[in-house]
Amino acid sequence: MRRRIAAAAAVLALALALTATACGGKKSAKVNRPAVESQEQQFQAPNEGDPIAIFHTSKGEIRAVLYPDDAPMAVENFTGLVEQGYYNGLTFHRAVYGALVQGGDDTGTGLGGATIWRDNPFPVEPSDRLHHYAGALCVAHSEEDAASNLSQFYFVQALPGLDRSLQSQMEEAGVRQEVIDAYKEAGGLPYLDNRYTVFGQVYEGMDVVDAIAAVDTDENDKPTEDVLIEKVELAVYSTSAS
Repeated sequence: MRRRIAAAAAVLALALALTATACGGKKSAKVNRPAVESQEQQFQAPNEGDPIAIFHTSKGEIRAVLYPDDAPMAVENFTGLVEQGYYNGLTFHRAVYGALVQGGDDTGTGLGGATIWRDNPFPVEPSDRLHHYAGALCVAHSEEDAASNLSQFYFVQALPGLDRSLQSQMEEAGVRQEVIDAYKEAGGLPYLDNRYTVFGQVYEGMDVVDAIAAVDTDENDKPTEDVLIEKVELAVYSTSAS
């Protein structure tokens, strides 16, 4: 039996509740995102020669730096599928405003996916160097099986800020203060840390992620209009070309 590949629907109920409180439940493609000052890796500008992925979508271009040192299997699978042209022409089949936008399923249903390893899944690669901050690029998997990672991915589209109750929970759990401070500025989905693999970070095009998240959706969070992933390209970061 196929299982819907999600980004923790149960914990997303909390995310949606917090979003409704923060923004009155209204979607907006224009989000005022502050420049985050943090030493956390995801808020550092890419270095010359870092691997990047360029997502050409029907809403615009998204650029993300990839982290093969911290999430080697996720990056290897993603880049291998990109080289095969797997993602070209697919859609973002899920959009949850204030939480995430998800794509990478060749069936467009949330039930499909592939890997470069004959479609065999791979495990979660947790890292304290990578977190579910707004703009994080992550691997989606079945809620029932953390080792069911395939081709589906999501961008975290959380709004800036951190709910005080979540902050207290993080402090009680011993989360590093640097991580808490980054979440307070950027926003994110900290309850997904260590449960899902973060393998990249948007450094250009967060406005496009916001625009995708703001589209009209049905009762299953599926956009009522197709939001296409026209093409995904791989490159290396260069200050002369940025």
